[in-house]
Amino acid sequence: MADNNTQPWPRNKNIRPSVDSNDTIQRSPRSSGGFTTDKDIGSRRPPRHHQSVDSVDSTSSLYSIDSRRSKPPPPGTYHVQLPKEQIYRVPPPENAHRYEYLSRQKHNRSACRRCCCYSFATLLVLLLLAALVVGVFFLVCRPHKPRFSVSGVSVAGINLTSPSPISPVFNIKVRCKNVNGKLGLIYEKGSAVEIFHEGIKLGDGEFAAFEQPAENVTMTVTKLRGSRIQLKSSSRKDLVESQKRRKVLFDVRVKAPIKFRVGVVTTWTMGLTVDCKITVDKLTSSATVITEDCVTQDISLL
Repeated sequence: MADNNTQPWPRNKNIRPSVDSNDTIQRSPRSSGGFTTDKDIGSRRPPRHHQSVDSVDSTSSLYSIDSRRSKPPPPGTYHVQLPKEQIYRVPPPENAHRYEYLSRQKHNRSACRRCCCYSFATLLVLLLLAALVVGVFFLVCRPHKPRFSVSGVSVAGINLTSPSPISPVFNIKVRCKNVNGKLGLIYEKGSAVEIFHEGIKLGDGEFAAFEQPAENVTMTVTKLRGSRIQLKSSSRKDLVESQKRRKVLFDVRVKAPIKFRVGVVTTWTMGLTVDCKITVDKLTSSATVITEDCVTQDISLL
């Protein structure tokens, strides 16, 4: 029989029995009143060192708060790794001037390289065009070398009886023949004529500048001078002996710039070289040419 002093269990749903947070209460349909006994609670209670989910969450929150309040790391050198796509190609301020200088220098090199390539290509095209023009000219016009011969020589200023230096003067009459049937010749200024005896240069001068029509023969006189030439005793003796035999040998070399002309069209300047071997009977103004042989070398295109 129930005791009258015993108070009934409160029926308020908001009031629940207090349970230790470290204890785990499980309801069992087999226990009386819907609760397990103390013996069952003791046997099923987890060890004290394990924490519940709520306690772990609260601990991690404390750690996160402590980490926010932690002091910054001490100063020093740190290595920071960043993804490559997040690195911008912008130089630091202290290297900005050098970056601009190197960029400008690279641009200048590229421009200079392009200019050299264009110049080389232009030069190559011009050379090909020049070669084409030369080929067409020689195939169509077929130019021939002019022919030369020495028809007269006069000598003055050579005294072989005295050992003093000599200053000889030669007047050489040259016969020039243009054998081309369609091409005229232009002998320009700037030519050179030299005379030698046994390799010793006795005088020099300039070949006459003139124009020569096709199939024409022109006579020119070239004066060659030497100044205070000291002959060796052997060379002086050889000249004396050659004059006694009436066979004094001289070598004459002519170098002249020439041009070919076809109507109103004139070619570029070419080089002409002529080597002549002549023999005279004496070293006076009335000398006579005994033998002569002139050979025209190949005409140089430049």
